Amino acid sequence: MADFGEIYRVYFSDVYKYVLSLSRNEAIAEEVTQETFFKAMRNIDQFNGSCKLSVWLCQIAKNTYFTLAQKQKRCTHDLADEAYEAELDIEKAYLDKEAARKLHVLIHNLNEPQKEVFTLRVFGELSFAQIGELFGKTDSWARLIFYRAKKQLQEAMK
Repeated sequence: MADFGEIYRVYFSDVYKYVLSLSRNEAIAEEVTQETFFKAMRNIDQFNGSCKLSVWLCQIAKNTYFTLAQKQKRCTHDLADEAYEAELDIEKAYLDKEAARKLHVLIHNLNEPQKEVFTLRVFGELSFAQIGELFGKTDSWARLIFYRAKKQLQEAMK
């Protein structure tokens, strides 16, 4: 195994971008990324090489982020779910800040694994193969889950 400093240097940016895609908050992304590498350093002996190191680190980051989100959720109130009209074109709606806020609420309310697959694909810019690998599934499975999430969001945006 390479020096952990080298692992940190090589993978920090990827893990940070991944967490940023989940959190949409730079401060949280930085905190979770640091915690991820701390956990990885403590548990590097548990990495068995059955997946890419970057996938293992992103899995730790995902679990760390969701643990933090659960703690924060207990401390804050959820956003009120509002009915609204919006464009069907998700990309165009995302450019409009108000529509983006509403879309974010809808994404937040998606069931797992649709929420995570959609987030990984759109914000994390991961390929279907990478998403499938994270879940231990095929890329076809990731495509199907993404398609269902996209359809659900399009229906809700009407």
